[in-house]
Amino acid sequence: IEIYSLHVDCKVTSRFAHTVITSRIVNRANESREATFEVEIPKTAFITNFSMSMDGEVYPGIIKEKAAAQKEYDRAASQGQSAGLVKITDRKLEQFHVSVSVAAASKVTFELTYEELLKRQLGKYELLIKVQPKQLVKHFQIDVHIFEPQGIHFLETDSTFMTNELTEALTKVQNETKAHILFKPTLDQQKKNSELDETLLNGDFVVRYDVKREATAGDIQIVNGYFVHYFAPQEMPVLPKNVIFVIDRSGSMTGRKIEQTRDALLKILQDLRPEDHFGFITFNNKVVEWKRSLLPATEENVASAAALVQTLTARGGTDINGALLAAVGVLDKAEQLPERSVSMIILLTDGQPTSGERSVEIIQENVQKAINGKYALFCLGFGFDVSYKFLEKMALSNGGIARRIYENADAALQLQGFYQEVATPVLMQIEMQYPENSVEGLTKNNFKLFFKGSEITVSGKISNKLDLLPVEIKAQSHTSNLTLKEEANVKEKEQVFQNQRYIFGNFIERLWAYLTIQQLLEEAISAQEEDQKALDAQALDLSLRYSFVTPLTSMVVTKPQQQEELANKPTEAG
Repeated sequence: IEIYSLHVDCKVTSRFAHTVITSRIVNRANESREATFEVEIPKTAFITNFSMSMDGEVYPGIIKEKAAAQKEYDRAASQGQSAGLVKITDRKLEQFHVSVSVAAASKVTFELTYEELLKRQLGKYELLIKVQPKQLVKHFQIDVHIFEPQGIHFLETDSTFMTNELTEALTKVQNETKAHILFKPTLDQQKKNSELDETLLNGDFVVRYDVKREATAGDIQIVNGYFVHYFAPQEMPVLPKNVIFVIDRSGSMTGRKIEQTRDALLKILQDLRPEDHFGFITFNNKVVEWKRSLLPATEENVASAAALVQTLTARGGTDINGALLAAVGVLDKAEQLPERSVSMIILLTDGQPTSGERSVEIIQENVQKAINGKYALFCLGFGFDVSYKFLEKMALSNGGIARRIYENADAALQLQGFYQEVATPVLMQIEMQYPENSVEGLTKNNFKLFFKGSEITVSGKISNKLDLLPVEIKAQSHTSNLTLKEEANVKEKEQVFQNQRYIFGNFIERLWAYLTIQQLLEEAISAQEEDQKALDAQALDLSLRYSFVTPLTSMVVTKPQQQEELANKPTEAG
């Protein structure tokens, strides 16, 4: 079985990435063999299309509601067909895997399409392409086309498998608003060494970039009556933060996990700003407050906290409820905090609640009541013994986010990386306002916090009659209350994309659908049961209308001989 051609074609238009992977395989044996198409795609992406072509026949993947697809699949499975096609493989990727029997001397073409909105983190967008052909490929090619009407500020490529020879196969052409990256290694360049037919191509191929930003009220782009508004203000003073670290030191954290936690905390302490206030709570079945109150991040206090961190050891149970309520208590009692400052709790745990209150529903209720919208709660789940669903619901109900920390060698870096994302809040209470009577289907437009290096994205549909789209942004910065205004000329904005040859026509409409689905699914996590049903129903409707494989839909892949397989989107909560 030989993969004679593998092409990854990725078009990024205004942060929205549309990627098509095409693999052509021939069976050179004189009997039928199994051909496998196995690719890893970003977790944040939605698959939108898949097909297999053999002997002049095309076998498309059809996207259906999950329950309906499952029924159909169970019927097929009872006749001995095989299992699901997608599984999570690491913290950024999930794997799509399908195999089919190919007759002697026959060919098969697999084609997979997926889409995602690139998210700005720490000042850059990242496009990740996993390269793993597992054999030498005669025609191997990666094409990345980027078009950013705001202008490209910087662009870099990075790869975990590059050698000097392979660098020669990489070209980059760039002007003000466009870039084309081509990676096309010959068979010889792909080889580990000239004697062996082993491939060097195994790992990540990453493109990172950022755009130019001039307008203070962000940038608006419009195509076919849909708009997207990007807002990432530059040069803003940092808001002081009051942060409490709530660290699990129960028995299951023993060994490597507690060491990695210590390493990360020592680095994080060094990153605190002098105007920040901080506190530490450690917990097993007992909850221990390092100091009764929040302390300013002076050199002396940071050194004293570092000494405590050095002595962290793990044993005992897990009283998550007691620890979080103690943290809220410290923030409630805090005095002399800067008037405009951001208060947050960062919880790190690796297990289920086993001491104190054990019911996750009651803990969620207690914590939400205590926080009462005043502070943001970030929950980090270390490893796979945590109830991620519980942590995610708790974080999202309290203005924060949850993240899983994978038990790898780089766990300390994952922890630090997460902290860096939330370390520099620059705006609070951001409201993005649009004319009510002429904009519909608006995505989320109120945000509690904006962190330096990230970006706020709002999208919606404009009514036909509008010539000018006025926007107004209200927010609180460290020094003042801001009001920013901007007017977008609809016709002019539509012009920008008219003559771009590699734009998939309705890309802002698809971006709007992608963003709406992501937000509905997130909202459903912390909603009451009745609301949850309504949110899921809306997300399902959009997933089917725009054919996205989301956690609510499945793709039914029918093979020759009427075999059926299912592709489902896995979630971090499992």
